[in-house]
Amino acid sequence: MRAILHCDLNNFFASVEMLTKPELRNVPMAVSGDPNKRHGIILAKNQIARKYGIYTPETVYSALKKCPNLVLVKPHYEEYVKYSKLVNIIYQKYTDRVEKFSIDESFLDVTESISIFGSPYEIAYKIKEEIKSKYNLTISVGVSFNKTFAKLGSDLKKPDAITVLDYDNYKEKVYNLPVNMLLYVGKNTTTKLNKLGIKTIGDLALSNKYRIVKHLGKLGEQIHNHANGIDNDPVKFYYEKEERKSISKGITFESDISDIIVLEKEFIRLTSDVTFLLRKNNMKASVVSIIFKDAMFISSSRQKKINYTNSFDDICKNVIELIRENYKNGVAIRYICVGVSGLKPKSDNEQIDLFNMLEEDTKKVRDCKNKEKATQVMDKLKEVYGNKIDYASTISIKNSKPL
Repeated sequence: MRAILHCDLNNFFASVEMLTKPELRNVPMAVSGDPNKRHGIILAKNQIARKYGIYTPETVYSALKKCPNLVLVKPHYEEYVKYSKLVNIIYQKYTDRVEKFSIDESFLDVTESISIFGSPYEIAYKIKEEIKSKYNLTISVGVSFNKTFAKLGSDLKKPDAITVLDYDNYKEKVYNLPVNMLLYVGKNTTTKLNKLGIKTIGDLALSNKYRIVKHLGKLGEQIHNHANGIDNDPVKFYYEKEERKSISKGITFESDISDIIVLEKEFIRLTSDVTFLLRKNNMKASVVSIIFKDAMFISSSRQKKINYTNSFDDICKNVIELIRENYKNGVAIRYICVGVSGLKPKSDNEQIDLFNMLEEDTKKVRDCKNKEKATQVMDKLKEVYGNKIDYASTISIKNSKPL
């Protein structure tokens, strides 16, 4: 039997802010995006703010209606990353199987640690108290025999708590819970399950699996297994790098944009960041995608299959084509995103077959090599100077005609 922990730092962003500003502990406070720049979403809140019914994520406007004296604090991501790393170092004292689930959550497999550090509950308690003692941060820990129920356990009791879901008690503690508390059961899936008469995790567990698969496909089989305590997904070693499946960059505008020329410029800027990250990770992409979100928060996404590349010119050309094929003139846009997927490693020894090539073809190869060298120089400059280096202003987009 495996022993799995899910450790969740309580109100993490808000808790880190209160470390450097202790006065915030005595007032309702929340970490949020800048409402003046339309990033007005509550990212985290302290326990006092929670009593007002403030939740994440909700708009700052909504939160202030509930609590007019709510103190808003801008996020300091570098501090959150620092404390996340420090806490994960503590986890690694107890096991080398530590899998980060997010900046404030990690799974731990402590099966092989029981003979050294005690029972799974005792290990959870030692970790919880050490984090509290060293960094004045609290965690909630779920203890179970798989990742799904460990995650569920940490959600059941907060803050500074430990919940055990084992073979003997999980049906009693889990089956009456709303089905959306189960891992990977989001809003849309919950709606579909509700239409099938499935409201609780117990309803799902006792339902006909093939009926669920018929309506939800592969996800249906997965969540039906999870509801029945079947989850053999291993906890990865801390040093294992998760295989990257996509890269994307998005931006929310300070005011809606309906000018196609301005939109294209912003898309191009995002494309330069995405292709830089592709090359930095030594990857190539075979799918390019864009997302528009209009003033009414309605999203529209489009994607296109391309030949494997990490070239700014190649990917940008396809981004522009997607924009011009799908953007409706005059529609006010508040958010855009550029993404690439279908990734594979770029081989260092890729070769071009020069036999039987025409003279103009060899010239194209030389031009391509020169452009690649220029791009490498730009990448090095971007690593040093960041967003001050803009590919869009230095690399031309061929065959780009105005609408």
